Amino acid sequence: MKSAVETLEPTKVKLTVEVTYDELKPSIEHAYEHIAQDVVVPGFRKGKVPPRIIDQRIGRPAVLEHAINEGLSGFYAEAVRENKLRPLGQPEVEVTKVPGLTATPAGEEGELHFTAEVEVRPEITVPELDGIAVTVDDVEVSDEDVAARLDALRERFGTLVGVDRPAVEGDFVVIDLTATIGDEPVDNVSGVSYQIGSGNMLEGLDEALTGLSGGESTTFETALAGGEHAGETAQVSVTATTVKERQLPDADDDFAQLASEFDTLEELTADLRTQASSIKASNQAVQARDLLLEQLLAATEIPVPSGVVEAEVHRHLEGEGRLEDDEHRAEVGEQATTALRNQILLDTLAEQLEIKISQNELLDYLVNASRQYGMDPNTFIQTIDQQGQIPTMVAEVARSKALAVALRRVAVTDGSGQAVDLSEFIGSDAEDAAEAADAAEATSGSVGSPSDAATDISAFDVFDDAEPAEDAKA
Repeated sequence: MKSAVETLEPTKVKLTVEVTYDELKPSIEHAYEHIAQDVVVPGFRKGKVPPRIIDQRIGRPAVLEHAINEGLSGFYAEAVRENKLRPLGQPEVEVTKVPGLTATPAGEEGELHFTAEVEVRPEITVPELDGIAVTVDDVEVSDEDVAARLDALRERFGTLVGVDRPAVEGDFVVIDLTATIGDEPVDNVSGVSYQIGSGNMLEGLDEALTGLSGGESTTFETALAGGEHAGETAQVSVTATTVKERQLPDADDDFAQLASEFDTLEELTADLRTQASSIKASNQAVQARDLLLEQLLAATEIPVPSGVVEAEVHRHLEGEGRLEDDEHRAEVGEQATTALRNQILLDTLAEQLEIKISQNELLDYLVNASRQYGMDPNTFIQTIDQQGQIPTMVAEVARSKALAVALRRVAVTDGSGQAVDLSEFIGSDAEDAAEAADAAEATSGSVGSPSDAATDISAFDVFDDAEPAEDAKA
């Protein structure tokens, strides 16, 4: 099979492919077998109709069409691999030549020629990591930080008590609510408990409830947040049937014993301070990651395939039923462009750093993802495997790891100029090497290859996942 690539744009290429008859022949033979299962010809058993009879009854063009449709995606994928392309979207395929439409002597059958225009990951130059520096916040745990954590713990053990006073922020109010548009009621709820200040129902509700005592009502105007009238302005009548405040237990040794494994409040407070310090250290790693990504993006010119963005925006809006919402289209387009720029940068970085993903790293990611979807891990993994999504998951892990490995190459300091050790969160090259060695040793002598334990991402088409599990189809 011959193939050639013509660059049309920085993010788009034209692939020209020439397939010999011998390479197409297996697909033609399979086409005859498949058609023979469906066609009924007197004098022949089902599935045993010879090709010449199929040519007479069905026609050679139908056979070739079946064969080409079957084999085209494979020929396209092979050409993509040979030319080391990184498709980011669906190809536009045009068949320019087909073998003879009538049976011909061996050697004279002709070839299959086709072209495929496809948007690809652009070639970009990622800045050298040496010399890059990021500055993160200091890890300083104040008494206020500890007090806030202690109050949050006390709230978990607090009790709601009815009060005879106007409601204030933080109070819990049992409400009856009716929304009307014009003279028509469009929604109502009754007996719902709502905490003033949470802001998770209707805009303007917090202000309306503040100052109401039990049994009092008020009205306000707002845009509805959901349902068939979402976005429409409605008049809302709300009644505060009951006002309650959360009473917290005293912060003493008895509470420490109730809420923790500690016997004294002093021990509990010390542990809360340690927790706060650990969280702030973790936040340093997140901040460093985000700052590094910002610097790399700012210093890298990244052309974005417009067709891929448009396809993602259309898919998103179609799913929401908002194809005609131009304002929302602009928002989604900006988000999709940002996400794709990040993806292109991190995919390139992962290749340059020769990132390898171990089975344990992939498994940890899949287990965490299954929890987010509320699924059994085994069921989740089987499902994505059946959907052909494992390479996509490998790519996600590779991107995260690429940024972590990159952080090991840059200087990270805190506000006071002290070097910050993030190895607890981003690992180290030595740990990666040891894990790869252990995995290789564990698989040595087994049927599986060492690459089963440490996955080289270049072995997968992991960068063509703008439309996962769809991109390699012609």
